[in-house]
Amino acid sequence: MSEPIRITDVAPRDGLQNEPKPIPTSEKIKLIRSLCEASVDEVEVSSFVSAKWIPQLGDAAEVFAALAADPKHLERRPVFSALVPNEKGMLAAAEVNHNAAERILDKVSVFTAASETFSQRNTNATIDQTIERFAPVIAAASRDRLLVRAYISCIVACPFEGPIAPAKVADVIRRLATLQDHGPIHEIDLGDTIGAAAPETIAAVLEAAGEEMNRSLPSAVITLHLHDTFGRAGACVETALDLGIRSFDSAAGGLGGCPYASTPGKRAPGNIATSLLVEIARKRGFETGIEPRKLAIAGSLAQSLRSAL
Repeated sequence: MSEPIRITDVAPRDGLQNEPKPIPTSEKIKLIRSLCEASVDEVEVSSFVSAKWIPQLGDAAEVFAALAADPKHLERRPVFSALVPNEKGMLAAAEVNHNAAERILDKVSVFTAASETFSQRNTNATIDQTIERFAPVIAAASRDRLLVRAYISCIVACPFEGPIAPAKVADVIRRLATLQDHGPIHEIDLGDTIGAAAPETIAAVLEAAGEEMNRSLPSAVITLHLHDTFGRAGACVETALDLGIRSFDSAAGGLGGCPYASTPGKRAPGNIATSLLVEIARKRGFETGIEPRKLAIAGSLAQSLRSAL
């Protein structure tokens, strides 16, 4: 029997948050339902951030409410997760489950970076300050029996600082591990934010991160989040598989793309496409459980949301 890998499709959140204007809520729900039909393991549905700062995701509560009201797709749904920036976002996320007849949100994600400059530009806080903000989020998630994912951005390079040493990534993992008194962290998501990774650089990061995880977060898993800015994401997946990584993020239709990786007049390519990730995994003898025909439908729908703008 083939060894499985786990795929989180981040198109509804990471894929849509940098679109020039908000996608209609009804279209987001269609995309999420399509991903459910394709049998992805997890869907990152939205983010409970201020609509003032990211209007593209200002309808997170409405999206979750619509999903909770759809019994057909609740019968065999994937894990549903959402990004939360702070305690206020966590309260809004928890309200989703409190208002639903059945639990609809399974996991919350917090986010920091391996680059001080990126952290301050992206969150208006230092790395240490972002981690301090996570304490009440993790405590609340633990009380509500929610899984916790912690993103680390810029694991290979930063658009402001340049190359990031693998030791910096390991140091952030060590600092995140200090939060375990508040509740468990189940997953560390390593994000190649601007798509700078190549097989040799991603190997160095994964080895350093894995060593620190074994020391300070042995029960957590590593997920790899790749952007395909330079067309090297597929090769990085192969390297990660060789190093034992079995959990990946991707986006239907390759949606996304960090604005810091774009150039004037040319938008950066987005996340590695879920279809490409599935293809690589299967060629290497791994099982995903995803239905290719239905995934193609989801990919086409995702692309239509981008091209409609």
